[in-house]
Amino acid sequence: MAGRRDRTQQLRGSRIAIAILVGIIIGCVCALIFPNGFFNSKSNSSLTVNERVQVGSSSCESSKTLKSDFASLSEKNNELKKQLRELTEKLRLAEQGSDNARKQVLSLGPQIKAGPFGTVKSLRTNPTILSDESVNPRLAKILKSIAVDKEVIVALANANVKAMLEVQIASVKRLAIKNYLVVALDDYIESFCKQNDVAYYKRDPDKELDAVGKTGGNHAVSGLKFRVLREFLQLGYGVLLSDVDIVFLKNPFSHLYRDSDVESMSDGHSNMTAYGFNDVFDEPAMGWARYAHTMRIWVFNSGFFYLRPTVASIELLDRVAERLSKAKLWDQAVFNEELFYPSRPEYVGLHASKRVMDMYEFMNSKVLFKTVRKDEEMKKKVRPVIVHVNYHPDKLNRMRAVVEFYVNGKQDALDSFPDGSE
Repeated sequence: MAGRRDRTQQLRGSRIAIAILVGIIIGCVCALIFPNGFFNSKSNSSLTVNERVQVGSSSCESSKTLKSDFASLSEKNNELKKQLRELTEKLRLAEQGSDNARKQVLSLGPQIKAGPFGTVKSLRTNPTILSDESVNPRLAKILKSIAVDKEVIVALANANVKAMLEVQIASVKRLAIKNYLVVALDDYIESFCKQNDVAYYKRDPDKELDAVGKTGGNHAVSGLKFRVLREFLQLGYGVLLSDVDIVFLKNPFSHLYRDSDVESMSDGHSNMTAYGFNDVFDEPAMGWARYAHTMRIWVFNSGFFYLRPTVASIELLDRVAERLSKAKLWDQAVFNEELFYPSRPEYVGLHASKRVMDMYEFMNSKVLFKTVRKDEEMKKKVRPVIVHVNYHPDKLNRMRAVVEFYVNGKQDALDSFPDGSE
């Protein structure tokens, strides 16, 4: 009996094992035949062809949208990176400029303590630059032969102003001024200087500048000087720029202060206009605050000024020349804007010291014809260093009259001219 039960149990265990094995085999077969399961297969098989196409199309559209969004985001990201680089560069330049300014201040001398009240005086004279003859060896050779104490008078001229240049040269020779140089802007003036034993300099060919120099009128040539004078300063020379509508009556170098980067004659005709005044602006609508005080001064004349060879003077020339090269502007207006406009947000003003010349020594033609010639005492006592016929179009005749009055002593030489240009 016991043996029979053992056999029965063994038989049952074998059957269970066989059933398990058969189940495993069936499961594997089903997995091969229906890899996505019974329900998914039915669901997929129930989709129509159109539905499958729509599903595929929707997927494609989603993909395109994602690509478009990604491209747009990439573009915005690149733009932000560009703006960041620009801001970083501006910050770097600002820091560099601030550091350079600090170094320049330190290079001027050791730091000092402020003295007692009333004894403190700020620095007015910037140090001169080191001369660099490699800039223009030919010009350097000319300047060495004619300059006096490293200073020179420079006049730019072309054939259009030859008659006025003759009057000016005659006045220079009469005073025996040796350090006078004509920048000949064309072959005619070069030949004229050779014939009259006048020191001259003919620049190397420059297609752009030569076109202005050879054919330009008074204003065009006047604007050209800011490009030309740079090399004179780089060579370490103080330059007294003179337009050709000027008569010399004394040696101007004996009447300069040389305590500023720029020393210029004024267009002003009185103490107020030439040297500055507080001009009150009245706006009644503001009530209690109706009066606004403004500081005014008539412009420096860009036809007669002295430049010391300093970094500030060279920067002034560069600034003016750059602006004139980009737009048709009046050189005298730009000259004064760069000299006087202060620093402000997004603009750094020129840190140049400046001095206005005595208006009765360095006299403009408005002062002469509206004031001096009508005052008998001033006619006798006032003898200017130069007279600049800047306010009147009949320049040559007035220049000759100035010579007649101040050199030849003809007392009525100035009388026939009107005050203005009428």
